[in-house]
Amino acid sequence: MTTKNKILLAGSAVLAFVLLSGFRGGHFGWGRHDPERMKQMITWRMDDQLEELNATDAQKQALHGLKDSLFEDGKSLFEQQKDAKEQMMKQWESPNPDSKAVHALVDARVDAFRAFAHRVADAALEAHRILTPEQRQQLTADVREHMNAH
Repeated sequence: MTTKNKILLAGSAVLAFVLLSGFRGGHFGWGRHDPERMKQMITWRMDDQLEELNATDAQKQALHGLKDSLFEDGKSLFEQQKDAKEQMMKQWESPNPDSKAVHALVDARVDAFRAFAHRVADAALEAHRILTPEQRQQLTADVREHMNAH
């Protein structure tokens, strides 16, 4: 396996681990759920996974820091999305929508989601450094099993 594939696999694993495992069996939507409750559910699932990996206290602390940071970034991103939807509705309801404003809004949202995706990738790379090769292998197997089950 090439280094690039290993990094992509690690990134996918951490993304799945931090984000997807927290929302398994439910619908993701900041407006529908209490964000603090969602954060707690993600934390519980993450704690369970870290116990299965026999993570050290230092690893747990570092990985929880990554999770908390990503969660806050994601929360902010989805709050901004509400504002963007409202701005888009105002343009739609206008008798003469401003095409430049609509395209600028779309570009801004794409840029915000791209920036978040890069933060997720950076967190995945950091998690890769935090976990041992054996832990990464176990996590990868768990993520693949979960992906194949759904």
